[in-house]
Amino acid sequence: MTFKTLLLGASLAALAASGAAAETWKLAVTDVEGMERLQTEWGPFKAALEEATDDTFEFFPVNSRTAAAEALRGKTVDFVVSGPAEYVVINKLTEADALIGLGRPDYHCAVIVRADSGINVPADLKGKNVAFGDIGSTSNMLCPMQVLADHGVDPVNDIKKTHTSRNIAHEALKNGDVDAIGSNAGSWLNVRNAETDLPYGFFKVIARSGDLPNDMIMAGAHVPKDAAMAVRDAILENKGRIIAGITAHAENDKYVGMDLVAIEDSAYDYVRSMYGNAGYPQFDTFIGE
Repeated sequence: MTFKTLLLGASLAALAASGAAAETWKLAVTDVEGMERLQTEWGPFKAALEEATDDTFEFFPVNSRTAAAEALRGKTVDFVVSGPAEYVVINKLTEADALIGLGRPDYHCAVIVRADSGINVPADLKGKNVAFGDIGSTSNMLCPMQVLADHGVDPVNDIKKTHTSRNIAHEALKNGDVDAIGSNAGSWLNVRNAETDLPYGFFKVIARSGDLPNDMIMAGAHVPKDAAMAVRDAILENKGRIIAGITAHAENDKYVGMDLVAIEDSAYDYVRSMYGNAGYPQFDTFIGE
C-alpha cells in the first residue's frame, strides 16, 4: 500500500468521523425576478451564507410568489427569502418553516391625512376615499387595513379604497383627491421629506401600527430539521457577515441597521389576522396574483 493511498484513506476517515459533509441547497428570493438581479442584489449574501455554513447555495429564480410556493411544494427549492404576507400563504400551502427573521428597523405602517382635512381619528374615515399601496403588500396594504380594523373601521365595507403606487397616492393626498393613505411609514416619510415646498405640518398621522413581523428566511418542509437548524445556527453565529452581505447592494437599503433573529411561526399570527380583516380569511392565496 502506497503512502498516497494511506493518506487518502486517513482523510476520508477523518471526514466521515467529523460528519461534516457539505450540502447543496437551492435558494429563492420572492420579490427579485431573474438570475441577473439575484446575482447582483443577493450575490454577496449568498457568498456570506456559503462561507458561514460550508454548504453550497444555488440561486433559483422565481417570477412570482406562487412560483416560489410551487417550487417549495415540488422540492425544487429549499430556502426562500420572503416577506411576512408571502410567508403566511406559503406556510399554509407548503408547511414551510420560518427560520431566520430579517429584522427591519422601523418596520411599521401608518394612516396619513392632510392636517386641514378635519379628519382626526380613523373613525372619521368611514365613507371616505383611502388609497393603499400594492395589493398584497404587508406594510402598504394589509397593515394599514388592520390598523383601521383595530380602530373599529371595516376596511372592506366602511371606506372607499383604491390601490396605487406610493408616489401617486402621496400626490393624490396632497391634492385632496383622496382623504387618506395607508402606507409603510418609513417609505412614506422618505417621500414626505422630499417635499421641501410644503410646511412641516401639512400632513398628520392619525394611526400607526406596532412593529411588524420580520421578513424571513424560510426552509421547505422537505429540508431535514437538523439541516435547517444547522443553517439557522450558522447564520446567527455569523450574523455580522450575513448582514453585510444582505446590505451590500443599494436595492436592500431597507435592511440597513437590521438584526438577524431566530423566529417562530406564531410571530405571524398578526399577519393572518390582517388577511381576515382585508377580506381573505383563508390566507391560502396570494392577493393580486
